[in-house]
This record gives sequence, C-alpha cells and structure tokens, in this order.
Amino acid sequence: MTEDAPETLPDRLSVDPRSPFHQEALLARGIGIRFNGVEKTNVEEYCVSEGWVRVSVGKAVDRKGQPLTLKLKGTVEPYFRDTAES
Repeated sequence: MTEDAPETLPDRLSVDPRSPFHQEALLARGIGIRFNGVEKTNVEEYCVSEGWVRVSVGKAVDRKGQPLTLKLKGTVEPYFRDTAES
C-alpha cells in the first residue's frame, strides 16, 4: 500500500481528473461501489451522504468527448477491492 492512500473512503469521489473530488491514490488502489445492494462497475462519481451515484450511459459522449452520465439516487456503499496487506 502507498503512504498517501488512506484506509477510509471519502464521502465523495470522482474518476474525472478535472474534478476537485478526484483522488488518484485511492482510485489506483481499487474502489468498488454497491448501489442499492447491486455491484456497479460504471460509476463515474459517488456521494454517500447525499445518496447518489453518477453512472456512464453506454458509449455516448458529449461534445467535449466526456462520457454522458446519469445521476441515480439510492443507498451508496463504497469499499476497497483489495485488502491493506496486499
């Protein structure tokens, strides 16, 4: 594990490097998201306290080349895919 990756996940995290909620060290470690009890693999951003995830919609992109996203509300459960020992 790297020194700059904390053991707890933040309330809000984004995969977009332009976002102020982007944390490369955490994303490199591997984050999984359970949304309403279902594993989601297309999450672009999440917020636990507000109860939403932003998921990409297929392969569609906007005019700037960024993926189109859809905001879904529900129960968000982020977790590390690996353990601290590995």
